[in-house]
Amino acid sequence: MTALEIGIASFPVLMLLIFLRVPIGLSMFLVGLGGLIWVTDGTQVAFGRLKSETYTTFSSYSLTIVPMFLLMGHFATLGGMSTALFKAAEGFLGHRKGGVAMASIGACAGFGAICGSSLATAATMGRVALPELKQYGYAGGFSTATLAAGGTLGILIPPSVVLVIYAILTEQNIAKLFLSAFIPGLLAALGYVIAISIYVRLFPESAGTRPPVPWAERFAALFHVWPVLLVFGLVVGGIYLGWFTPTEGAAVGAFGTGLIAWMNGGLNRETLGESFMVTARSTAMIFFIVLGAGFYNGFLALTKVPQELADFVVSQGLSPWVVLTLILAFYLVFGCLMDSLSMILLTIPIFFPVISAMDFGLLSLAEMQANAAQEVLKYCEPRFFLQVLWDIVTLPKDTFLHCSTMAPDMVESIKMAIANGAELSREQMKELGIRVTEGRVNRIEAEYVAIWFGVLVLIVVEVGLITPPVGMNLFIINAMDRKTKMIDTYKAVMFFVASDIIRVIILVAFPVITLLPLMLTQ
Repeated sequence: MTALEIGIASFPVLMLLIFLRVPIGLSMFLVGLGGLIWVTDGTQVAFGRLKSETYTTFSSYSLTIVPMFLLMGHFATLGGMSTALFKAAEGFLGHRKGGVAMASIGACAGFGAICGSSLATAATMGRVALPELKQYGYAGGFSTATLAAGGTLGILIPPSVVLVIYAILTEQNIAKLFLSAFIPGLLAALGYVIAISIYVRLFPESAGTRPPVPWAERFAALFHVWPVLLVFGLVVGGIYLGWFTPTEGAAVGAFGTGLIAWMNGGLNRETLGESFMVTARSTAMIFFIVLGAGFYNGFLALTKVPQELADFVVSQGLSPWVVLTLILAFYLVFGCLMDSLSMILLTIPIFFPVISAMDFGLLSLAEMQANAAQEVLKYCEPRFFLQVLWDIVTLPKDTFLHCSTMAPDMVESIKMAIANGAELSREQMKELGIRVTEGRVNRIEAEYVAIWFGVLVLIVVEVGLITPPVGMNLFIINAMDRKTKMIDTYKAVMFFVASDIIRVIILVAFPVITLLPLMLTQ
Protein backbone atom coordinates (compact mmCIF):
# COMPACT_ATOMS: atom_id res chain seq x y z
CA MET A 1 0.00 0.00 0.00
CA THR A 2 1.13 3.53 -0.70
CA ALA A 3 1.42 6.14 2.06
CA LEU A 4 -1.73 7.86 0.76
CA GLU A 5 -3.71 4.60 0.85
CA ILE A 6 -2.52 3.92 4.41
CA GLY A 7 -3.64 7.40 5.44
CA ILE A 8 -7.11 6.90 3.92
CA ALA A 9 -7.42 3.43 5.51
CA SER A 10 -6.71 4.94 8.95
CA PHE A 11 -10.13 6.67 9.03
CA PRO A 12 -12.31 3.54 9.34
CA VAL A 13 -9.86 2.11 11.88
CA LEU A 14 -10.13 5.27 13.95
CA MET A 15 -13.93 5.30 13.74
CA LEU A 16 -14.03 1.64 14.82
CA LEU A 17 -11.95 2.38 17.92
CA ILE A 18 -14.15 5.34 18.81
CA PHE A 19 -17.36 3.30 18.46
CA LEU A 20 -15.76 0.59 20.62
CA ARG A 21 -15.64 3.32 23.31
CA VAL A 22 -11.87 3.69 23.29
CA PRO A 23 -11.17 7.29 24.48
CA ILE A 24 -10.89 9.63 21.50
CA GLY A 25 -7.44 10.91 22.48
CA LEU A 26 -6.07 7.39 22.89
CA SER A 27 -7.69 6.28 19.63
CA MET A 28 -6.03 9.05 17.62
CA PHE A 29 -2.71 8.46 19.37
CA LEU A 30 -2.68 4.70 18.68
CA VAL A 31 -3.73 5.06 15.03
CA GLY A 32 -1.18 7.83 14.48
CA LEU A 33 1.61 5.83 16.12
CA GLY A 34 0.75 2.63 14.23
CA GLY A 35 0.42 4.53 10.97
CA LEU A 36 3.84 6.18 11.36
CA ILE A 37 5.47 2.82 12.06
CA TRP A 38 3.81 1.31 8.97
CA VAL A 39 4.60 4.21 6.61
CA THR A 40 8.25 4.59 7.71
CA ASP A 41 8.92 0.82 7.99
CA GLY A 42 10.28 1.12 11.52
CA THR A 43 9.94 2.66 14.95
CA GLN A 44 12.72 5.27 14.77
CA VAL A 45 10.60 8.10 13.26
CA ALA A 46 7.52 7.22 15.32
CA PHE A 47 9.38 7.14 18.66
CA GLY A 48 11.35 10.25 17.77
CA ARG A 49 8.10 12.06 17.03
CA LEU A 50 6.65 10.74 20.28
CA LYS A 51 9.36 12.57 22.18
CA SER A 52 9.19 15.82 20.20
CA GLU A 53 5.38 15.98 19.87
CA THR A 54 4.86 15.47 23.59
CA TYR A 55 7.28 18.27 24.47
CA THR A 56 6.01 20.77 21.89
CA THR A 57 2.37 20.11 22.84
CA PHE A 58 2.71 20.49 26.59
CA SER A 59 5.22 23.36 26.47
CA SER A 60 2.96 25.50 24.26
CA TYR A 61 2.38 28.87 25.92
CA SER A 62 -0.90 29.34 24.05
CA LEU A 63 -2.43 26.26 25.69
CA THR A 64 -2.03 27.73 29.17
CA ILE A 65 -5.18 29.72 28.45
CA VAL A 66 -7.25 26.50 28.70
CA PRO A 67 -6.84 25.74 32.44
CA MET A 68 -7.25 29.44 33.25
CA PHE A 69 -10.64 29.66 31.54
CA LEU A 70 -11.75 26.36 33.10
CA LEU A 71 -10.72 27.58 36.54
CA MET A 72 -12.53 30.87 35.94
CA GLY A 73 -15.74 28.93 35.25
CA HIS A 74 -15.40 26.93 38.50
CA PHE A 75 -14.77 30.05 40.55
CA ALA A 76 -17.77 31.75 38.90
CA THR A 77 -19.99 28.88 40.01
CA LEU A 78 -18.66 29.02 43.57
CA GLY A 79 -19.20 32.78 43.64
CA GLY A 80 -22.92 32.40 42.98
CA MET A 81 -22.68 34.26 39.67
CA SER A 82 -24.94 31.76 37.90
CA THR A 83 -27.69 32.31 40.48
CA ALA A 84 -27.32 36.10 40.31
CA LEU A 85 -27.60 36.05 36.52
CA PHE A 86 -30.71 33.90 36.59
CA LYS A 87 -32.44 35.97 39.28
CA ALA A 88 -31.73 39.20 37.40
CA ALA A 89 -33.03 37.83 34.09
CA GLU A 90 -36.03 36.24 35.82
CA GLY A 91 -36.95 39.53 37.47
CA PHE A 92 -37.35 41.27 34.11
CA LEU A 93 -38.69 38.38 32.00
CA GLY A 94 -40.26 35.84 34.39
CA HIS A 95 -43.80 37.27 34.34
CA ARG A 96 -44.10 36.92 30.56
CA LYS A 97 -45.43 33.81 28.86
CA GLY A 98 -42.41 31.49 28.76
CA GLY A 99 -40.46 34.16 30.63
CA VAL A 100 -38.69 31.87 33.11
CA ALA A 101 -37.40 29.79 30.17
CA MET A 102 -36.27 33.01 28.43
CA ALA A 103 -34.53 34.05 31.66
CA SER A 104 -32.71 30.71 31.64
CA ILE A 105 -31.39 31.44 28.15
CA GLY A 106 -30.29 34.92 29.20
CA ALA A 107 -28.53 33.53 32.27
CA CYS A 108 -26.79 30.86 30.15
CA ALA A 109 -25.56 33.57 27.78
CA GLY A 110 -24.23 35.62 30.68
CA PHE A 111 -22.58 32.66 32.37
CA GLY A 112 -21.08 31.55 29.04
CA ALA A 113 -19.29 34.91 28.91
CA ILE A 114 -17.21 33.90 31.94
CA CYS A 115 -17.14 30.11 31.59
CA GLY A 116 -16.07 28.97 28.11
CA SER A 117 -17.47 25.43 28.36
CA SER A 118 -20.77 24.19 26.97
CA LEU A 119 -21.18 21.18 29.24
CA ALA A 120 -20.24 23.18 32.34
CA THR A 121 -22.73 25.91 31.46
CA ALA A 122 -25.52 23.37 30.91
CA ALA A 123 -24.79 21.55 34.18
CA THR A 124 -24.41 24.72 36.26
CA MET A 125 -27.49 26.50 34.95
CA GLY A 126 -29.46 23.25 35.17
CA ARG A 127 -28.92 23.14 38.92
CA VAL A 128 -29.97 26.80 39.24
CA ALA A 129 -32.89 27.11 36.81
CA LEU A 130 -34.49 23.66 36.70
CA PRO A 131 -36.11 23.92 40.18
CA GLU A 132 -37.55 27.34 39.28
CA LEU A 133 -38.98 26.06 36.01
CA LYS A 134 -40.61 23.15 37.84
CA GLN A 135 -41.96 25.44 40.55
CA TYR A 136 -43.82 27.64 38.06
CA GLY A 137 -45.41 24.78 36.13
CA TYR A 138 -43.15 24.42 33.09
CA ALA A 139 -43.34 21.05 31.34
CA GLY A 140 -40.42 18.72 32.02
CA GLY A 141 -39.44 18.17 28.39
CA PHE A 142 -39.63 21.88 27.59
CA SER A 143 -37.53 22.76 30.67
CA THR A 144 -34.76 20.27 29.96
CA ALA A 145 -34.66 21.17 26.25
CA THR A 146 -34.37 24.88 27.09
CA LEU A 147 -31.44 24.35 29.45
CA ALA A 148 -29.70 21.93 27.09
CA ALA A 149 -29.90 24.51 24.28
CA GLY A 150 -28.84 27.34 26.58
CA GLY A 151 -25.76 25.35 27.55
CA THR A 152 -24.43 25.56 24.01
CA LEU A 153 -24.04 29.32 24.46
CA GLY A 154 -21.22 28.63 26.91
CA ILE A 155 -18.79 27.70 24.20
CA LEU A 156 -19.86 30.21 21.54
CA ILE A 157 -19.97 33.47 23.50
CA PRO A 158 -16.36 34.53 24.20
CA PRO A 159 -14.23 33.41 25.90
CA SER A 160 -14.33 29.90 24.43
CA VAL A 161 -11.90 27.04 25.02
CA VAL A 162 -12.70 25.38 21.68
CA LEU A 163 -12.09 28.62 19.77
CA VAL A 164 -8.68 28.81 21.45
CA ILE A 165 -7.85 25.31 20.20
CA TYR A 166 -9.08 26.21 16.69
CA ALA A 167 -6.92 29.34 16.72
CA ILE A 168 -3.85 27.28 17.63
CA LEU A 169 -4.58 24.65 14.97
CA THR A 170 -5.08 27.19 12.17
CA GLU A 171 -2.58 29.80 13.46
CA GLN A 172 -5.21 32.53 13.79
CA ASN A 173 -5.45 35.43 16.20
CA ILE A 174 -7.40 34.40 19.32
CA ALA A 175 -8.67 37.91 20.03
CA LYS A 176 -10.05 38.26 16.49
CA LEU A 177 -11.86 34.93 16.77
CA PHE A 178 -13.42 36.00 20.07
CA LEU A 179 -14.53 39.28 18.51
CA SER A 180 -16.08 37.55 15.49
CA ALA A 181 -17.99 35.04 17.64
CA PHE A 182 -19.71 37.77 19.64
CA ILE A 183 -22.55 38.65 17.21
CA PRO A 184 -23.32 34.98 16.32
CA GLY A 185 -23.50 34.29 20.06
CA LEU A 186 -26.03 37.06 20.60
CA LEU A 187 -28.00 35.83 17.57
CA ALA A 188 -28.07 32.37 19.11
CA ALA A 189 -29.54 33.70 22.36
CA LEU A 190 -32.10 35.78 20.44
CA GLY A 191 -33.04 32.80 18.27
CA TYR A 192 -33.62 30.63 21.35
CA VAL A 193 -35.85 33.29 22.90
CA ILE A 194 -37.90 33.41 19.68
CA ALA A 195 -38.09 29.59 19.67
CA ILE A 196 -39.43 29.67 23.24
CA SER A 197 -41.99 32.30 22.30
CA ILE A 198 -43.24 30.17 19.38
CA TYR A 199 -43.29 26.99 21.47
CA VAL A 200 -45.41 28.41 24.30
CA ARG A 201 -47.90 29.80 21.79
CA LEU A 202 -48.25 26.42 20.11
CA PHE A 203 -48.33 24.54 23.45
CA PRO A 204 -49.72 26.97 26.05
CA GLU A 205 -49.98 24.27 28.71
CA SER A 206 -46.18 23.75 28.66
CA ALA A 207 -45.43 27.02 30.49
CA GLY A 208 -46.88 28.29 33.74
CA THR A 209 -47.14 31.85 34.96
CA ARG A 210 -45.12 33.80 37.50
CA PRO A 211 -46.28 36.98 39.26
CA PRO A 212 -44.42 40.17 38.30
CA VAL A 213 -41.55 41.25 40.53
CA PRO A 214 -41.60 44.80 41.93
CA TRP A 215 -39.20 47.17 40.18
CA ALA A 216 -37.21 47.69 43.36
CA GLU A 217 -36.47 43.94 43.51
CA ARG A 218 -35.61 43.87 39.80
CA PHE A 219 -32.97 46.56 40.16
CA ALA A 220 -31.67 44.97 43.35
CA ALA A 221 -31.21 41.67 41.48
CA LEU A 222 -29.58 43.53 38.61
CA PHE A 223 -27.10 45.09 41.00
CA HIS A 224 -25.81 41.65 42.00
CA VAL A 225 -24.78 40.97 38.38
CA TRP A 226 -21.96 43.55 38.53
CA PRO A 227 -19.23 40.90 39.16
CA VAL A 228 -20.09 39.17 35.87
CA LEU A 229 -20.03 42.43 33.93
CA LEU A 230 -16.77 43.44 35.62
CA VAL A 231 -14.98 40.17 34.85
CA PHE A 232 -16.29 39.94 31.29
CA GLY A 233 -15.46 43.58 30.55
CA LEU A 234 -11.99 43.27 32.06
CA VAL A 235 -11.07 40.00 30.33
CA VAL A 236 -12.62 40.42 26.88
CA GLY A 237 -12.27 44.20 26.76
CA GLY A 238 -8.67 44.01 27.96
CA ILE A 239 -7.82 41.49 25.25
CA TYR A 240 -9.45 43.58 22.50
CA LEU A 241 -7.84 46.82 23.69
CA GLY A 242 -4.41 45.22 23.85
CA TRP A 243 -3.96 45.63 27.61
CA PHE A 244 -2.87 42.02 27.86
CA THR A 245 -2.62 38.85 25.78
CA PRO A 246 -5.42 36.25 25.79
CA THR A 247 -3.41 34.08 28.18
CA GLU A 248 -2.84 36.98 30.55
CA GLY A 249 -6.52 37.91 30.22
CA ALA A 250 -7.54 34.38 31.21
CA ALA A 251 -5.27 34.57 34.28
CA VAL A 252 -6.75 37.95 35.23
CA GLY A 253 -10.27 36.50 34.82
CA ALA A 254 -9.47 33.47 36.99
CA PHE A 255 -8.01 35.71 39.70
CA GLY A 256 -10.98 38.10 39.51
CA THR A 257 -13.64 35.40 39.74
CA GLY A 258 -11.69 33.70 42.53
CA LEU A 259 -11.55 36.95 44.49
CA ILE A 260 -15.29 37.53 44.02
CA ALA A 261 -16.06 33.92 45.06
CA TRP A 262 -13.96 34.42 48.20
CA MET A 263 -15.72 37.69 49.02
CA ASN A 264 -19.11 35.98 48.58
CA GLY A 265 -18.09 33.15 50.89
CA GLY A 266 -18.11 30.43 48.26
CA LEU A 267 -14.34 29.97 48.08
CA ASN A 268 -12.44 28.49 51.01
CA ARG A 269 -9.53 26.12 51.47
CA GLU A 270 -11.63 23.05 50.73
CA THR A 271 -13.44 24.39 47.65
CA LEU A 272 -10.20 25.93 46.36
CA GLY A 273 -8.50 22.53 46.39
CA GLU A 274 -11.53 20.94 44.78
CA SER A 275 -11.52 23.59 42.02
CA PHE A 276 -7.85 22.95 41.31
CA MET A 277 -8.42 19.19 41.11
CA VAL A 278 -11.45 19.48 38.80
CA THR A 279 -9.56 21.94 36.59
CA ALA A 280 -6.51 19.65 36.53
CA ARG A 281 -8.61 16.65 35.48
CA SER A 282 -10.39 18.57 32.72
CA THR A 283 -7.11 20.08 31.51
CA ALA A 284 -5.40 16.68 31.46
CA MET A 285 -8.25 15.24 29.40
CA ILE A 286 -8.14 18.13 26.92
CA PHE A 287 -4.34 18.06 26.66
CA PHE A 288 -4.27 14.32 26.03
CA ILE A 289 -6.83 14.75 23.24
CA VAL A 290 -4.66 17.55 21.82
CA LEU A 291 -1.60 15.26 21.99
CA GLY A 292 -3.42 12.38 20.30
CA ALA A 293 -4.74 14.70 17.60
CA GLY A 294 -1.28 16.18 17.05
CA PHE A 295 0.20 12.72 16.61
CA TYR A 296 -2.56 11.57 14.25
CA ASN A 297 -2.51 14.77 12.22
CA GLY A 298 1.27 14.51 11.90
CA PHE A 299 0.80 11.04 10.45
CA LEU A 300 -1.84 12.35 8.00
CA ALA A 301 0.48 15.17 6.93
CA LEU A 302 3.19 12.60 6.17
CA THR A 303 0.78 10.61 4.00
CA LYS A 304 -0.34 13.89 2.30
CA VAL A 305 -4.03 13.09 2.77
CA PRO A 306 -5.05 16.73 3.52
CA GLN A 307 -3.13 18.12 0.54
CA GLU A 308 -4.42 15.46 -1.84
CA LEU A 309 -7.99 15.98 -0.62
CA ALA A 310 -7.73 19.74 -1.14
CA ASP A 311 -6.32 19.29 -4.65
CA PHE A 312 -9.03 16.75 -5.50
CA VAL A 313 -11.89 18.97 -4.34
CA VAL A 314 -10.51 21.99 -6.22
CA SER A 315 -10.02 19.94 -9.39
CA GLN A 316 -13.69 18.87 -9.33
CA GLY A 317 -14.74 22.44 -10.05
CA LEU A 318 -17.37 22.45 -7.31
CA SER A 319 -18.67 25.76 -6.06
CA PRO A 320 -17.01 26.84 -2.79
CA TRP A 321 -20.48 27.22 -1.29
CA VAL A 322 -21.36 23.62 -2.15
CA VAL A 323 -18.15 22.39 -0.54
CA LEU A 324 -18.80 24.49 2.57
CA THR A 325 -22.36 23.17 2.81
CA LEU A 326 -21.18 19.55 2.59
CA ILE A 327 -18.55 20.11 5.28
CA LEU A 328 -21.05 21.77 7.61
CA ALA A 329 -23.51 18.91 7.03
CA PHE A 330 -20.75 16.47 7.97
CA TYR A 331 -20.13 18.36 11.21
CA LEU A 332 -23.85 18.45 11.96
CA VAL A 333 -24.15 14.67 11.69
CA PHE A 334 -20.94 13.70 13.51
CA GLY A 335 -21.43 16.42 16.11
CA CYS A 336 -24.19 14.18 17.48
CA LEU A 337 -21.66 11.41 18.11
CA MET A 338 -18.51 13.20 19.30
CA ASP A 339 -17.75 16.15 21.54
CA SER A 340 -16.89 19.46 19.90
CA LEU A 341 -13.21 19.53 20.91
CA SER A 342 -12.52 16.05 19.51
CA MET A 343 -14.36 16.83 16.29
CA ILE A 344 -12.39 20.00 15.69
CA LEU A 345 -9.02 18.46 16.54
CA LEU A 346 -9.70 15.50 14.28
CA THR A 347 -11.16 17.25 11.24
CA ILE A 348 -9.80 20.80 11.03
CA PRO A 349 -6.35 19.69 9.76
CA ILE A 350 -8.20 17.87 6.96
CA PHE A 351 -10.94 20.35 6.05
CA PHE A 352 -9.12 23.63 6.66
CA PRO A 353 -6.73 23.21 3.67
CA VAL A 354 -9.78 22.50 1.50
CA ILE A 355 -11.58 25.67 2.61
CA SER A 356 -8.39 27.73 2.34
CA ALA A 357 -8.01 26.69 -1.30
CA MET A 358 -11.50 27.99 -2.15
CA ASP A 359 -12.32 31.50 -3.38
CA PHE A 360 -15.43 32.78 -1.59
CA GLY A 361 -15.03 36.31 -2.92
CA LEU A 362 -15.35 37.91 0.51
CA LEU A 363 -13.09 40.77 -0.55
CA SER A 364 -12.10 42.40 -3.82
CA LEU A 365 -9.11 44.57 -4.66
CA ALA A 366 -11.33 47.37 -6.02
CA GLU A 367 -13.48 47.36 -2.89
CA MET A 368 -10.53 47.67 -0.52
CA GLN A 369 -8.93 50.37 -2.67
CA ALA A 370 -12.21 52.29 -2.69
CA ASN A 371 -12.51 52.11 1.10
CA ALA A 372 -8.95 53.33 1.60
CA ALA A 373 -9.39 56.10 -0.99
CA GLN A 374 -12.63 57.34 0.56
CA GLU A 375 -10.93 57.64 3.93
CA VAL A 376 -8.52 60.14 2.35
CA LEU A 377 -11.00 61.90 0.06
CA LYS A 378 -13.46 62.73 2.84
CA TYR A 379 -10.88 65.07 4.34
CA CYS A 380 -10.47 66.84 1.01
CA GLU A 381 -14.10 68.01 1.01
CA PRO A 382 -15.10 71.46 2.39
CA ARG A 383 -15.45 71.23 6.18
CA PHE A 384 -16.32 73.46 9.11
CA PHE A 385 -13.49 75.39 10.73
CA LEU A 386 -13.67 73.42 14.01
CA GLN A 387 -13.66 70.11 12.10
CA VAL A 388 -10.50 71.20 10.27
CA LEU A 389 -8.82 72.13 13.54
CA TRP A 390 -9.74 68.76 15.04
CA ASP A 391 -8.43 66.92 11.97
CA ILE A 392 -5.14 68.84 12.11
CA VAL A 393 -4.65 67.74 15.71
CA THR A 394 -5.71 64.09 15.31
CA LEU A 395 -4.79 63.06 11.75
CA PRO A 396 -1.38 62.39 10.19
CA LYS A 397 0.14 65.36 8.39
CA ASP A 398 0.39 63.35 5.15
CA THR A 399 -3.41 63.23 4.85
CA PHE A 400 -3.65 66.98 4.34
CA LEU A 401 -0.53 66.99 2.17
CA HIS A 402 -2.18 64.58 -0.29
CA CYS A 403 -5.36 66.66 -0.35
CA SER A 404 -3.50 69.89 -1.04
CA THR A 405 -1.29 68.51 -3.83
CA MET A 406 -3.91 66.52 -5.81
CA ALA A 407 -5.14 68.16 -8.99
CA PRO A 408 -8.93 68.49 -9.35
CA ASP A 409 -8.99 66.23 -12.41
CA MET A 410 -7.11 63.54 -10.44
CA VAL A 411 -9.70 63.73 -7.67
CA GLU A 412 -12.50 63.41 -10.22
CA SER A 413 -10.84 60.43 -11.93
CA ILE A 414 -10.48 58.67 -8.58
CA LYS A 415 -14.13 59.32 -7.72
CA MET A 416 -15.21 58.02 -11.13
CA ALA A 417 -13.15 54.83 -10.70
CA ILE A 418 -14.73 54.24 -7.29
CA ALA A 419 -18.25 54.84 -8.66
CA ASN A 420 -17.64 52.36 -11.51
CA GLY A 421 -16.16 49.72 -9.17
CA ALA A 422 -12.86 49.82 -11.05
CA GLU A 423 -9.42 49.24 -9.57
CA LEU A 424 -7.27 52.30 -8.95
CA SER A 425 -4.10 52.80 -10.95
CA ARG A 426 -0.68 52.91 -9.30
CA GLU A 427 -0.52 56.66 -9.99
CA GLN A 428 -3.89 57.26 -8.32
CA MET A 429 -2.88 55.30 -5.21
CA LYS A 430 0.40 57.24 -5.08
CA GLU A 431 -1.50 60.53 -5.16
CA LEU A 432 -3.74 59.31 -2.34
CA GLY A 433 -0.84 57.99 -0.32
CA ILE A 434 -2.36 54.49 0.01
CA ARG A 435 -0.97 51.07 -0.80
CA VAL A 436 -3.54 48.34 -1.38
CA THR A 437 -2.09 45.48 -3.38
CA GLU A 438 -3.57 42.19 -4.49
CA GLY A 439 -1.22 40.33 -2.15
CA ARG A 440 -2.50 42.30 0.84
CA VAL A 441 -6.11 41.65 -0.16
CA ASN A 442 -5.43 37.92 -0.47
CA ARG A 443 -3.84 37.81 2.99
CA ILE A 444 -6.78 39.62 4.60
CA GLU A 445 -9.33 37.46 2.76
CA ALA A 446 -7.53 34.28 3.87
CA GLU A 447 -7.78 35.49 7.48
CA TYR A 448 -11.46 36.37 7.07
CA VAL A 449 -12.25 32.94 5.60
CA ALA A 450 -10.39 31.17 8.41
CA ILE A 451 -12.22 33.11 11.12
CA TRP A 452 -15.62 32.85 9.45
CA PHE A 453 -15.18 29.10 8.90
CA GLY A 454 -14.07 28.62 12.51
CA VAL A 455 -17.18 30.30 13.89
CA LEU A 456 -19.45 28.33 11.53
CA VAL A 457 -17.83 25.02 12.49
CA LEU A 458 -18.15 25.81 16.19
CA ILE A 459 -21.86 26.62 15.79
CA VAL A 460 -22.65 23.48 13.78
CA VAL A 461 -20.72 21.19 16.11
CA GLU A 462 -22.56 22.71 19.08
CA VAL A 463 -25.89 22.00 17.36
CA GLY A 464 -24.87 18.35 17.58
CA LEU A 465 -24.82 18.63 21.37
CA ILE A 466 -28.61 19.08 21.38
CA THR A 467 -29.53 16.98 18.34
CA PRO A 468 -31.37 13.71 19.15
CA PRO A 469 -30.76 10.92 19.71
CA VAL A 470 -27.29 11.27 21.28
CA GLY A 471 -26.78 14.99 21.98
CA MET A 472 -24.64 15.10 25.13
CA ASN A 473 -26.26 18.21 26.63
CA LEU A 474 -29.62 16.44 26.49
CA PHE A 475 -28.34 13.59 28.66
CA ILE A 476 -26.64 15.93 31.14
CA ILE A 477 -29.81 17.95 31.77
CA ASN A 478 -32.16 14.97 31.61
CA ALA A 479 -30.09 13.22 34.29
CA MET A 480 -31.05 16.08 36.65
CA ASP A 481 -34.76 15.41 36.08
CA ARG A 482 -35.34 11.67 36.12
CA LYS A 483 -39.13 12.11 35.99
CA THR A 484 -38.98 13.64 32.50
CA LYS A 485 -39.00 11.16 29.63
CA MET A 486 -36.18 11.56 27.13
CA ILE A 487 -38.67 11.51 24.25
CA ASP A 488 -40.33 14.65 25.68
CA THR A 489 -36.96 16.41 25.70
CA TYR A 490 -36.33 15.27 22.12
CA LYS A 491 -39.64 16.73 20.91
CA ALA A 492 -39.13 20.11 22.56
CA VAL A 493 -35.48 20.53 21.60
CA MET A 494 -36.25 20.32 17.87
CA PHE A 495 -37.53 23.92 18.04
CA PHE A 496 -34.08 25.01 19.22
CA VAL A 497 -32.34 22.86 16.61
CA ALA A 498 -34.48 24.55 13.92
CA SER A 499 -33.43 27.95 15.31
CA ASP A 500 -29.77 26.91 15.08
CA ILE A 501 -30.08 25.70 11.49
CA ILE A 502 -31.77 28.95 10.44
CA ARG A 503 -28.94 30.88 12.13
CA VAL A 504 -26.29 28.84 10.31
CA ILE A 505 -28.01 29.50 6.96
CA ILE A 506 -28.06 33.25 7.71
CA LEU A 507 -24.38 33.32 8.72
CA VAL A 508 -23.37 31.35 5.61
CA ALA A 509 -25.41 33.59 3.32
CA PHE A 510 -24.18 36.81 4.98
CA PRO A 511 -20.55 36.39 6.15
CA VAL A 512 -20.45 40.11 6.97
CA ILE A 513 -22.52 39.43 10.12
CA THR A 514 -19.67 37.39 11.55
CA LEU A 515 -16.88 39.57 10.18
CA LEU A 516 -18.43 43.00 10.87
CA PRO A 517 -16.68 43.60 14.24
CA LEU A 518 -13.39 42.57 12.65
CA MET A 519 -13.89 44.90 9.68
CA LEU A 520 -14.75 47.84 11.93
CA THR A 521 -11.59 47.42 13.98
CA GLN A 522 -9.19 47.16 11.02
